[in-house]
Amino acid sequence: SQLVDVICLHVVRSMFGCAASAQVKTSRETKGEFLSVAMAFCVGLMSAMYLCGGVSGAHLNPAVSLSFCIIGRLSWKKLLPYSISQVLGAYLGSAVAFLLYYDAIMDYNQGKLTVTGPNETASIFVTYPSEYLSLQGSFLDQVIGTATLLLCILPLDEKRNNPAPAGLLPVIVAAVVLGISLSMSSNCGAAINPARDFGPRLFTLTAGWGTEVFTCYNYWFWVPLVAPTLGAIVGTCIYLVFIQWHLPDPEAEPDTRITDILETKPCGMKPVPMEKKGTEGFNRKASKEKEERL
Repeated sequence: SQLVDVICLHVVRSMFGCAASAQVKTSRETKGEFLSVAMAFCVGLMSAMYLCGGVSGAHLNPAVSLSFCIIGRLSWKKLLPYSISQVLGAYLGSAVAFLLYYDAIMDYNQGKLTVTGPNETASIFVTYPSEYLSLQGSFLDQVIGTATLLLCILPLDEKRNNPAPAGLLPVIVAAVVLGISLSMSSNCGAAINPARDFGPRLFTLTAGWGTEVFTCYNYWFWVPLVAPTLGAIVGTCIYLVFIQWHLPDPEAEPDTRITDILETKPCGMKPVPMEKKGTEGFNRKASKEKEERL
């Protein structure tokens, strides 16, 4: 059931994002723009987390699943099944978006499914590097983007830090992904997720775009697979070394310094219970009133 849940998660997210990309592309940006695609992916992510988070923990990214394995939040034996399910879910989500916009995609380039050129449509589903970008630059881009993602989401449910309310986790994660998309997607699309890129790439291979989806740009397809994985390791290590290992021990004794200060008495004075002090004052006042009456 958890694997089915993971598949459903990626179907929802990929369907939202790829459908928005198809709408923007085929309308030649008359019905949306870059921000539309970024927000649609994030709304899909948020909706998927609310929909299925209680079953599998909302695993949408193999890089994040790897990070959770490293810090002990996920069993290592679940990493491969989860990753395969995420890729399959992204594949199916792309297929739904393709069927939804099939007529528009075919009309956009007179029925030709091309990977490059002014009327290409492969970028509706997968990421490609900008023309100015070097291989080293694109690899670094994905490492930094994924490391940033992990640094931002790992503390969200850390009870020893300042955890976010459980009901707001999907909103916050979606906002983090939106921020990364708005600031780090110019180079090569901010995939930061091996399944998000590889699943739709497999779909474009089987749907008619051909093997060029893997061979174009000097076989660039491996960058969104390898670089986010390395970025997840980098981000997790930074979080462990500089944040998690410095958080207070949950089993440590509470700090009693304030209590000690409040209980400290001036030197040479014998503390008198408040009840006794109050009784003595009352007795002296009663005796004085009795003498005045006499």
